[in-house]
Amino acid sequence: MDRFGVSHSTRQPVVLTVPGLNNSGPDHWQSVWEETRGDCQRVDLGRWTSPNRNAWVTRLDAAIRQVDGPVVLAAHSLGCITVGWWGALQSQAYGWPVVGALLVAPPDCERVETPDTIGGFGPTPHSSLPFPSILVASRDDPYIFFERAHSIGKYWGSEFVDAGHCGHINADSGLGDWQFGQALLDRLIDNARYRPLPTRRTLPAAHNIRSATDSVTHAHR
Repeated sequence: MDRFGVSHSTRQPVVLTVPGLNNSGPDHWQSVWEETRGDCQRVDLGRWTSPNRNAWVTRLDAAIRQVDGPVVLAAHSLGCITVGWWGALQSQAYGWPVVGALLVAPPDCERVETPDTIGGFGPTPHSSLPFPSILVASRDDPYIFFERAHSIGKYWGSEFVDAGHCGHINADSGLGDWQFGQALLDRLIDNARYRPLPTRRTLPAAHNIRSATDSVTHAHR
């Protein structure tokens, strides 16, 4: 408690990395962070080559619930859309237990040329995320137009960061440990450590993700 009687969290958040299609290989910045930082652990979403939106959101929900304390999400590509769906469906108090998210290179799941493997994750949720977030986009990402990424950031209430020309911001981008991304992640962590905790600290009971996502999808149509 501070001198005003407000409770703050000084616990170091656990960083859950949320990969995209085909998982993240050993040269991907997510894998490098898991090897070197000491605060990162991967969410096993399963079905990496043939993802299912409902299954991935359910697995992300389970991973978040398993953490006894604050969580920061570090998502890439289709993992960002999974986080967007989780945020749209879960009525967590703002900023707890997920205290922040770094969302890197979300794909556009609604383009005509979008492959079926990721098209099932559309439409992109338009709900503001219930936690602070930073969305990072590249100007030459083959899976989304830069302006579209900016629009998604507005939907989600994210701070938008221009990464320049980095392709899909993945292993092929040659980023190594991606110090720029780590600086953004550390800013989210630092901001979360001394943010006042909301009154309700636990997530509501898990519910039927399939029926909930289907309801939201129909609402977009």
